[in-house]
Amino acid sequence: MVLSIVIIIAAIALIAVLFIQFNPQFGGKASGEALAEYKKSQNYKDGTFKNTNDIKLDMSFKDMSKALMGFFKSQPNTKPDHDLPLAKIDSLNIVNYKGDTRLVWFGHSTFLLQTEGKTILIDPMLGNVPAPHPMLGGKRFNKELPITIEQLPKIDAVLISHDHYDHLDYESIKALKNKVGHFYMPLGVGAHLLEWKVDKNKITELDWWQETTFNDLKFVCTPAQHFSGRGLTDRAKTLWSSWVIQSKNDNIFFSGDSGYANHFKKIGEKYGPFDFAMIECGQYNEMWPEIHMFPEETVKAGIDVKAKKVMPIHWGAFKLAMHTWTDPIERFTATAKTKNLTVVTPKIGEEIYAKDSTYTAKIWWK
Repeated sequence: MVLSIVIIIAAIALIAVLFIQFNPQFGGKASGEALAEYKKSQNYKDGTFKNTNDIKLDMSFKDMSKALMGFFKSQPNTKPDHDLPLAKIDSLNIVNYKGDTRLVWFGHSTFLLQTEGKTILIDPMLGNVPAPHPMLGGKRFNKELPITIEQLPKIDAVLISHDHYDHLDYESIKALKNKVGHFYMPLGVGAHLLEWKVDKNKITELDWWQETTFNDLKFVCTPAQHFSGRGLTDRAKTLWSSWVIQSKNDNIFFSGDSGYANHFKKIGEKYGPFDFAMIECGQYNEMWPEIHMFPEETVKAGIDVKAKKVMPIHWGAFKLAMHTWTDPIERFTATAKTKNLTVVTPKIGEEIYAKDSTYTAKIWWK
């Protein structure tokens, strides 16, 4: 009996090792040459990237147990009981668009941005489950997207904030890589794309506060307070970031994932005010308060970066925390109203414009 149990445990362990070793979902590791470059970064120390503030990234065993129990325990309204309202957009609409800067939200943190005649994808997680295997994560709330990957036309650039599964999806990158002109990401993330056979000449990695130009656009890799990792042994081996996207007519901010900290004020002071800001608001919990913002903090972050309009993101697609699926948007809009902050709350797939002064926030989630 004991021998049988030992054999079963050994078999499970072997399967887990082989799964991690050979599953491409886990991405790649940095080369020696790349590691030498990372050592030049002020954000890299003792083999890992660091946040500016000294924050705790590891939960206690008690908190970890509570978190796991929360996911397995049946809780009311953490997922919608129906597909969310969704607008479709087609290829020709994207190809032929020459107007003012506009965005299309895919839910969570994924956007299609069109500005200055360029088409950009931000954190293109277009898969169904944010995990290395379908059995290891919950499905997307909606069965459909505003447009499928196959229908997407040529994409000029992709911006990636960090390597977590709900922001960097292997299947999405595999399907997109031959139609994307260039990929931009924080330090270290390029190793994953190289593992997934993306041309190295199409990859640019940036450190915090570094700027690069893409035709008539400026991309700035700005700080965030978060962490990274896709497996069991690669915690903080790649950098995480927010992004500033500037054109001659528009100034846009994308927060990526971040806890609330003083970097928002620094970004606002250096690059604000912003015409439009997409700021994380979802998947929070008192057990991890420093790496994800509560909705009230999202409002503070929007004020800190000097945003004229703020759209709450990182909600509306996946259950990654134990709050109800509408809690982020309800708390955010209520707090924003007390601060006279202009909010943008489109349904998935709806076209939104960075400088639209006629936009009226819609309460579509009720």
